[in-house]
Amino acid sequence: MVLKGSPQAISVCWTRLKPLVELSKVAVDPISQMKAKGDHLAFSCDVAKEHEVQNTFEEMEKNLGPVNFLVNAAGINRDSLLVRTKTEDMVSQLHTNLLGSMLTCKAAMKTMIQQQRGSIVNVGSIIGLKGNSGQSVYSASKGGLVGFSRALAKEVARKKIRVNVVAPGFVHTDMTKDLKEDDIKKSIPLGRFGEPIDVAHAVVFLLESPYITGHVLVVDGGLQLTM
Repeated sequence: MVLKGSPQAISVCWTRLKPLVELSKVAVDPISQMKAKGDHLAFSCDVAKEHEVQNTFEEMEKNLGPVNFLVNAAGINRDSLLVRTKTEDMVSQLHTNLLGSMLTCKAAMKTMIQQQRGSIVNVGSIIGLKGNSGQSVYSASKGGLVGFSRALAKEVARKKIRVNVVAPGFVHTDMTKDLKEDDIKKSIPLGRFGEPIDVAHAVVFLLESPYITGHVLVVDGGLQLTM
């Protein structure tokens, strides 16, 4: 299994995903806060650089065997109206939120196709489905991830490989720690922010569901009902 994302995302996902895996697990991406332990190894690479991604996957498979599961949970956001957004901020969001996931999926495909099995879950966002003022670039990157995932699901279905998306709403992470939570909660039907474990439950559900592919599972406490 390969997990890509922030240390927080990887840690929480791994807690829930651990029962799925018998031997080896891998975390990929900037994860300096996470160190290798007995039940996983930690790798770091720039996921926007194809040669680094490819080399890292080769190293992982050399040490841990073939990749059966891939979870792309990385994401960054730079809130800004489009006319005030710097080009470098656009590029960094597109690289992390979209290109990185495309390259890790591509790297995992070779082994999954050979095995005739595999499951991929890409973590998007409700903003990628509904849009939000001041988040046009973030919305584009996460919306692009949905389109990419659905197209890839069609490409590889006959190879018994499934590709799905989890689209969270407001979840307690470093990205949301500075938001005015009390005000936002009023617009969420369930009346609270989600927790990372709520997203992890959804990821595990899609990884385990053998007859679901090309699906977007929204985990937002009902927020989309009000948007």
